[in-house]
Amino acid sequence: MPQFKSLRRRIVVAYLLFAAVASLFFAIIAAVAVEGIEVKLVDERLEEVAAWASPRQAGGLPVEMPAGLSFYHDAEIPQSLRGLPQGANEITVDGVDLHVLAGRDPSGDYVVVDHASAYEKIELVVYSMFAVGFAGFLVSSLMFGAFIGNSVVRPIMDLATAVQARRTDLPQQDNPDELGILARAFAARTTELTEVLDRERFFTGDVSHELRTPLTVISGAAEVIMAQAPGNPAIQAASERIYRAARDASDSVTVLLRLARSPEQLEATPVSMAALAAEECARSQPLVGAKALSVRYAGGADFTVTAPRELMIAAVGNLVRNACLYTLEGEVLVVLQDRSLFVEDTGPGLPPAARARVLHEAAPVGASGSSGTGLGLGLVQRICAYLGASLHYSERAGGGSVFEIRFPGI
Repeated sequence: MPQFKSLRRRIVVAYLLFAAVASLFFAIIAAVAVEGIEVKLVDERLEEVAAWASPRQAGGLPVEMPAGLSFYHDAEIPQSLRGLPQGANEITVDGVDLHVLAGRDPSGDYVVVDHASAYEKIELVVYSMFAVGFAGFLVSSLMFGAFIGNSVVRPIMDLATAVQARRTDLPQQDNPDELGILARAFAARTTELTEVLDRERFFTGDVSHELRTPLTVISGAAEVIMAQAPGNPAIQAASERIYRAARDASDSVTVLLRLARSPEQLEATPVSMAALAAEECARSQPLVGAKALSVRYAGGADFTVTAPRELMIAAVGNLVRNACLYTLEGEVLVVLQDRSLFVEDTGPGLPPAARARVLHEAAPVGASGSSGTGLGLGLVQRICAYLGASLHYSERAGGGSVFEIRFPGI
């Protein structure tokens, strides 16, 4: 799972964002509070001193200041303190930070200087403590977010792993919370799907076994007729047609039996798609008959697919044979390109019901239940799903159909 899409990561980021916003909010409050305290403790103190000293200076009375404070009036003001804007000021003189209150009374300008205020150091300590607190808050939020994320995500990942492994004993089913409800729903759905798949597999296997015996009898009888009627073209042609139909039906039954098994029970071998396409084109030549139709393998970059060979033959063969059966004239081409096999024909195209089936769409209103392509197209879809490939359909420019079996990359 990409990190930016991870639920765990999003939980951690959410906690960090909350911590950052909360820290910024408290930092603003702290700055306002510190500056307010400075005004209260320093600036107002200097104003009180000025209010006491200025009248005494004007009345000629001695002005004795407490330690750390100085009051200068008019000509007594040092050069470094002249020209300051009226009000509280923070300046540095000879490397010393001073709080200076500049003002004016009827006798002239005056300044009150606080030499010994340690408020700047106190302010630095306060801000440092706030910074450490905010950093600790962010780290704590990161750790707490990671803990919450792991607590929430780990059970979900355990459940997902168990579902992917097709386990029947899913974890978290005994939990009384929402995760337990989800686990029990998964378990019930998995059991239901397993039962449906088992029923379908057993039914397909049973029907296929039942069909093999009559198909074998039909094939044998057709062979006997072909052997006994070499001089009668009509009987010979009819018996050959019966034999081919029985053989094709037998091949379909064999494929159904293979599909009824689990994938791991079938032997997968490397299959050359170029050789397979050429073989199936050659096998389909008798289906052309007297039609003005050509069937050929048009080449392309060969590639290898590791899969049960009989299923690959059934998939490609059914597409080619369907194209030959439903195309009256023109051509049927088999082309390889980019790990895909294309079967193109100049036939009438798919009926609406068949098109909807291939494209996984709803059948059009009024369409018949049959797709009009026989069992072959349905088998190809089943085989592609079984092998992890995908079947695609499009209309050919100028009329006809294009089927593509797209195999996964190596």
